[in-house]
Amino acid sequence: MPLLAESSLPKDCAQTVPVVIIGNGPSGICLSYLLSGYTPYLDPMAVHPNTILFRKLQESKQVPITEQDLEYLCEGLEGRSGNPVAVLFDTLLHPNADLGFELPSVLEWRLEKKRHIPHLVLGKDTPGGAWHAMEGSMLTISLGIWMELPGVNYRDLILSKRRRTSNDRATPEEISSYYQNYVKLKSLQKNFVDNTYITSVQKLHRSHENGLGNEKGTINDQVYSVKNGFDYCNKNGTENGQTRTRIGSTKEIRNGTENTSLGEIEEEKGENRGEKEVRESFGVSQGLSQGLWEIRGYQQFQGDMNVPFSLFAENVVLATGASDSPARLGVEGEDLPYVFHNMHDLGVAVGCNLGPSSDPVLVVGAGLSAADAVLCALNHGVPVLHAFRKHADDPGLIFKQLPKTLYPEYHRVYHMMCSQAYQSSPAVNTTTPSPSLFPDYTSFPEHCVLSFKPDMHCVMKGSSGVLKALKVSMVLVLIGSYPNLFFLKEQGQYLGLDPSRPISCKQNPIDINPYTFECNAEPGLFAMGPLIGDNFVRFLKGGALGIASCLLRKLKQMNKKNRTFIGEEGGRRREGSREGGGEFV
Repeated sequence: MPLLAESSLPKDCAQTVPVVIIGNGPSGICLSYLLSGYTPYLDPMAVHPNTILFRKLQESKQVPITEQDLEYLCEGLEGRSGNPVAVLFDTLLHPNADLGFELPSVLEWRLEKKRHIPHLVLGKDTPGGAWHAMEGSMLTISLGIWMELPGVNYRDLILSKRRRTSNDRATPEEISSYYQNYVKLKSLQKNFVDNTYITSVQKLHRSHENGLGNEKGTINDQVYSVKNGFDYCNKNGTENGQTRTRIGSTKEIRNGTENTSLGEIEEEKGENRGEKEVRESFGVSQGLSQGLWEIRGYQQFQGDMNVPFSLFAENVVLATGASDSPARLGVEGEDLPYVFHNMHDLGVAVGCNLGPSSDPVLVVGAGLSAADAVLCALNHGVPVLHAFRKHADDPGLIFKQLPKTLYPEYHRVYHMMCSQAYQSSPAVNTTTPSPSLFPDYTSFPEHCVLSFKPDMHCVMKGSSGVLKALKVSMVLVLIGSYPNLFFLKEQGQYLGLDPSRPISCKQNPIDINPYTFECNAEPGLFAMGPLIGDNFVRFLKGGALGIASCLLRKLKQMNKKNRTFIGEEGGRRREGSREGGGEFV
């Protein structure tokens, strides 16, 4: 929840940024990589196994992928993502991966400063996003190499060298470490601002923008330089002739990583930072302009000090993921202190007071998070009750899509779900241990939770209609999650495929242009990752390619238009000079 009122910030103290990325997980990191000037080309020595795609790539082999027609390249490609650019980028980075091959990427990356677009990446934690909060001992669903980002080999950076096979999986600890090191290796730190919490993102109307500076005054006088952080508000400063207080970008070492800190105030007395730098920044600003977004929030420092900030952005990218708000059952007693909605809480409990002599832990849900909770409890000797709505043989269960050899632990859970199911009896409201319960694990297929009681009993109903009240020590409700877009108008609901429903990565993702990732309901607002249905790192990288390609194309078009305008102006001036000169002859 926001800790500071948005109204506490005056509107005359913000800077203008061409692009602001909200979220510093793998989506935001990958997009920062491309916006920093790292440019993909077809490797002249590479051969792609898809002959049709390879022929298309060779047609423009001297042109960066970001400047090619992505829709044309995507034609005919098939993959495990519903977003065509995600499938394209994946097959360029990992050709024939779905067939079990580990072929080298066909891309060659070049750092080209002329394609750099200044931007900021705002995140609640250090780079890596939600991966820092995951249980470190679990294994990822995706292969370790599928978790890597462009330009840095995953195996070169993993903490443990014990897994060397082509089908290895990684722990969240290894992945979060990889992402942090990736930002350092690619010198992206200057783009990242950690410990930031967004409270408001709203688009300014044209009249509002004009009131702030007529587009050629206040706003463009505050052209953003990538060397800066963003401004904190100086309540005593003004725009008209007085010294303006701003926040410089100092570097502060925290937990062994170098982060952008916005805590050092320095006086800017009108010194010129160099006409070239301002001209270049101004050019980017003009080239990407589609109106402005106002972004407000606060940055958290040590000692629980929260410092508000405000800035303007011409383009905003939503890369927040979809794990902020756990889904709830909506039943009586769900807020009781023994009912939790996060896997992390189970890890804390097994390290403190849960053990083999405890009452069972009830896990609600039939997805992989629920399976992780079951495994965690069993590994610590805690008995488990496992309730889920579907039948154990339901073809829609995720376990049926996972190869047994690669995911043996999940198939162990699925086997127990099928073979150690609770045997219904005529008894109603069973409050004592039932002989139908297995000692370590008992599943309750086709059961729904009706309520949780203060005496730590859970009331469930099965398909037969029989009620059961079971004593538990803890409940974990793991039935999915939703993104928390409270900082947007209508909590972002108007952006979805169905504007009448909340945004959900599965049921109602954000409606975007499939090749630019720009929101169909809001020009200048982009979305990527789980918000548009790409839940796997392997595919969310496609959003970075689509967005970078779109922004670079807009910049190129605007620069061309500006050159034409300047040429016409020069011609008119020369013509006027000749006419004026004639009058004096």
